[in-house]
Amino acid sequence: MKRSVRDTEESARVTSRRGLILAAGQAGLIAVLGLRMRQLQIKEAAQFRLLAEENRINIRLIPPVRGLIFDRNGSPIAQNEQNYRVVIVREEAGDVDEVLERLSKVIDLTPEQIDRARAEIKKRSAFVPVQIADRLDWDEISAVAVNAPALPGVSPEVGLSRVYPHGEDTAHIAGYVGPVSDYDLSKLEDRDPVLQIPEFQIGKTGVEAKLERTLRGQAGSKRIEVNAVGRVMRELDRDPGVAGADLQLTTDNKLQNFVHARLDGESAAVVVMDVNSGDILAMGSAPSFDPNKFVRGISGTDYGLLTDNKYRPLANKAAQGTYPPGSTFKMVTALAALEDGLITPDETIYCRGYMELGNRRFHCWKRAGHGQMNLNDGLAQSCDVYYYELAQRVGIEKITEMANRMGLGIRHPVPISAVAKGLTPTKDWKKEHRGADWVVGDSLNSAIGQGFVLASPLQLAVMTSRLASGRAVEPRLIKSVNGVEVEITPPEKLGLNENNLRMVRRAMYNVSNNKRGTAYRSRIIDDAFAMAGKTGTSQVRNITAEERRKGVFRDEDLPWERRDHALFVNFAPFDAPQIAVSVVVEHGGGGSVAAAPIARDVTLFALTGGMPPLEAYPKGDRARIKREQSEMPLGAINSGGEASRA
Repeated sequence: MKRSVRDTEESARVTSRRGLILAAGQAGLIAVLGLRMRQLQIKEAAQFRLLAEENRINIRLIPPVRGLIFDRNGSPIAQNEQNYRVVIVREEAGDVDEVLERLSKVIDLTPEQIDRARAEIKKRSAFVPVQIADRLDWDEISAVAVNAPALPGVSPEVGLSRVYPHGEDTAHIAGYVGPVSDYDLSKLEDRDPVLQIPEFQIGKTGVEAKLERTLRGQAGSKRIEVNAVGRVMRELDRDPGVAGADLQLTTDNKLQNFVHARLDGESAAVVVMDVNSGDILAMGSAPSFDPNKFVRGISGTDYGLLTDNKYRPLANKAAQGTYPPGSTFKMVTALAALEDGLITPDETIYCRGYMELGNRRFHCWKRAGHGQMNLNDGLAQSCDVYYYELAQRVGIEKITEMANRMGLGIRHPVPISAVAKGLTPTKDWKKEHRGADWVVGDSLNSAIGQGFVLASPLQLAVMTSRLASGRAVEPRLIKSVNGVEVEITPPEKLGLNENNLRMVRRAMYNVSNNKRGTAYRSRIIDDAFAMAGKTGTSQVRNITAEERRKGVFRDEDLPWERRDHALFVNFAPFDAPQIAVSVVVEHGGGGSVAAAPIARDVTLFALTGGMPPLEAYPKGDRARIKREQSEMPLGAINSGGEASRA
């Protein structure tokens, strides 16, 4: 049917209107797109260029090389060794479980290693390498390389790992490193990004922990090109960072080894100090542990053996342990009385075996009493009653003041873990901490190093160094940093009357060299090495009146943990002091029997730089000493060689 002219005209008008609307819409869309393109290309161009560059280039941290630790003679204490390890990248491996199963047929993998790797893989991004095993030998790493086609995503790597060549000898000084934990991150004040690197290790104890920032160094970085999913395509450039500083300690590895060999079988501690510089030449705590096990990841069984051991091998008894100092404290009481003019060297005090105070008796270690005692005899024979009398004259405040002056009751700034402050009590201290008033009996107990008084072997070595030198010697453990010697500030004089110090030193000499001295059996007969010392025996239990009446139990008849601690301090040579030694043998019994012989041997080794010469011992002891020396479990470091002490 033929359309009319009117219909044709109407249809044309509708079509034209629709075309105009469509054209207008298209023009508007083009305008919006043009405006958006202008904004992206001109206004936001710089921002998108930056985003594009960041997406293409990544910056990753490179762990710094940890600084090394040496002894005073340059012998290594802590080193870095090449560590062959195997890592896996999940996105390249495909079926991770299947690849791990194949890998376990190439190298020995324990179920624990596999489970740990699986857990770590789940936590990390697909392109992050995860360590499966480390400390592999060359044959194992070669086997992985040869079987690479069958182990997609697995690759061998070479890194650095901490190692302690002298193991137990230096464990409590150097400490050890381990992977950063969430607990570590909560304690650390610095937020060094390198701490976020998987398996990055930091110091956990000892010098490794206390000087962590110095040893750690500064991380390097590398710029790498990655694709859209983050896979590394190539490395563009690298900044290796700054290695940690090398430390040289004041200790002597040969002496350290001898100390641990001499303490074999004991729960004990020894500190050897240079009386003039304060250098710590040796610091031994026995039993010890192998720090290398912690670096590698100690097993639950091995860790349990350490924590369940009643002799506490993980504790540094030399600096962390505190003990009643017993009679080694008597020099402090004597000096307090002499300096205050409350006693003269020749004045005598009668000892009948006890002193009565009110309705209580304070006993001397010698039940029959010592008779008349002057300053020299009272110290040489360790008469308790003599010091009970001094305590009543002097009082606790002046005794404690002198103790602090001699380095007790003070936390010395040595860069190792848990350095103890000890305790030198006062009247206010007892009121605050015990809620009771100070009584005279407290002073009597304190005067002989019992009661509330506590000191560490390190503090006792400081006390002895100050007695020998007359100066406020401070213990020093760091000798140099990156080869630059740490400056020593000459210690100031103690400000004590030199005559008083001289009389106390002479009395200490008689402890070891007078026939009635408590350490006469442990004397050194060579005048070139003659020592002045003081024995100590500190009680860890109360002796009841009933027990005294029936007869006090001998230490050897008691359980180990109820026996007395044995102590000894000394300096040598007497005429020109060089070193001070302190020894504590936990529950060892009498200081003259258990501690003094150890101190004598350590003193001779420190002064001669090698195995103590038999000629320095009394003739009657030489056969026994020779046999004991031949049986000592010395390490290779002491199998021979010349003197090592500088």
